[in-house]
Amino acid sequence: MKESKSIAQLVLRAVALAMGVAVVVLSILGTVPVQTSVILLGIGLFALALAFMQQD
Repeated sequence: MKESKSIAQLVLRAVALAMGVAVVVLSILGTVPVQTSVILLGIGLFALALAFMQQD
């Protein structure tokens, strides 16, 4: 059980990091509207919140 929690936290943190990097790269390339960037950052923030809620 503890190992699955650890894996879930790792995955959620990786999702948050990936969303942040994706927004930065897509913004530099100029291929994403601001609304989409905000949605992606919201997904990343939600993933971080879930990871911290699972923390003991």
